Parts: sequence; structure tokens; C-alpha cells
Amino acid sequence: MSSSYGSLCDDFYLDMYVNTELELPSQRDTILAFFERIQKRFGTMGYFYRREKNEYCLEEDRSGGRYRWVTLETDRISSGVVNPSSFEDAYCQDRLVLELMPYMLCVNHLDIAWLDVVFAMDFDYSGNHDEVIAEALFGQSAFNCLFDLPAAKPICFCPAVVVSLSEDCRTQARISVESKTSVYEPGEKRQANDESISLSFTIRQYPSGAEKFDALKSFGNQCRLAEELMAEKIVPNFVKPLTDVIAQKRLT
Repeated sequence: MSSSYGSLCDDFYLDMYVNTELELPSQRDTILAFFERIQKRFGTMGYFYRREKNEYCLEEDRSGGRYRWVTLETDRISSGVVNPSSFEDAYCQDRLVLELMPYMLCVNHLDIAWLDVVFAMDFDYSGNHDEVIAEALFGQSAFNCLFDLPAAKPICFCPAVVVSLSEDCRTQARISVESKTSVYEPGEKRQANDESISLSFTIRQYPSGAEKFDALKSFGNQCRLAEELMAEKIVPNFVKPLTDVIAQKRLT
């Protein structure tokens, strides 16, 4: 359950992204009608605003640390829940977005470029993020030999890997770990770091031209894959090493 993932990190995110081939409708009535339908189902989503580049967002109050959000960009529909109480807490919102987009935004199976399901975690740490990532994820790898060099220390460790999960390469998994510590440049004064190390795990599905793309069916399959791989691969091999190293460094 997502509640148990919350105990492994400082913030847990469960997001969905639908990227489209064509630009989304920009008419005032269409945009407002879509968000009004979302708000009808989730009444606490009362904050509506426009960002730059005509991006529109509807979200809950963020002050409690747990909130929902939905955005419309030029060619992307996004939906997410921060620190959800359960997977289903987020999935029900995502499914509503997928159900509404053909009728209210004119997004059909031909228009979908790809569909992403994303599980993400933030780990608060005020020290050097690159050192944590290098020690946790590269300590037993070939990269570790570089640290034997005189005065060597990690200054840019943001690994990202994409693997195919299907023979046609249309189902893919991406794992990335991002350091927020700035890369050192000679002559610059490094600022104290107070942001989080971010881990993101994405299951992406590209439609096949051989058959009609069923977004809801694909979403269900992607969620299943994401849950399984998070439990079997990501948590023991990425999350646990990161949290262990952070805990050790806080004690020293």
C-alpha cells in the first residue's frame, strides 16, 4: 500500500501523464467544463489557476501535505496525488480523467502519444546528495574505482536507466535518481543544500498501430506492473540503500 511507501520517504507521489499528438482544446468553456466535472467528483479541489504558456491547474489545498491535482498543458494531461492514503485513492482520480478526456477534450485513441504511470519519492537530506547516491547505488560498481583517485569525490551523480518490458519495446520502465546538489564550478561558492533527493519510477506505454489503444485497460496494466516492480526491484535495490546511507550520515 502507498501508506507503507510513505514510511520509507518524506513525500510519496503517484502520478499519471497522457501525452497527445495534437494540441489540447484551449476554449474557455471546454477547459472550465472539464475541471468542473473533476471538482464535482472531488469537491475539495477548489484552487484553479493558470500558469505560463496557458497551462491550467486544479488542485486541493497543499498546506496539509496531502493533496490532489490535475493539469492541462498544451499537449499533456496530468493527474496526481501527493502522499495518497492508498493506491486506489490516486487511481480513482486518474481513471476519471481517462474516462472524461475522449468526451470533454476530444482525445481519442489516435491522439495518444504515450501514457505514463509514475511512482516517485523524495528523501530530505541537507548534505551532499551526490555522495549519498554514489555510496548507496555505486559503491559495489565499476564507478567506485574512480573514488580511489587522489582527492576524488562525487559531484554529479544522477543515474537514469530505461528498459523495455515487452518484445516490441512499447512497454518501458524508467528509473531515475536526481541529486539537487549543484555541480561545483571553480570560483563559485557552493550554497547549503536543503532540498530532497528524488527517485522516480515510470511505466510508459506507447500505443501500437496494429490495434486500437484502450487507455483505461493500459492504465490498469501499467499500475499492476508499477506496483510489482516497486515492491520486487525498486524498494529493495534503490530505496532501501538510499535510506540506509542517509540514516548513517545523519548519525555522523
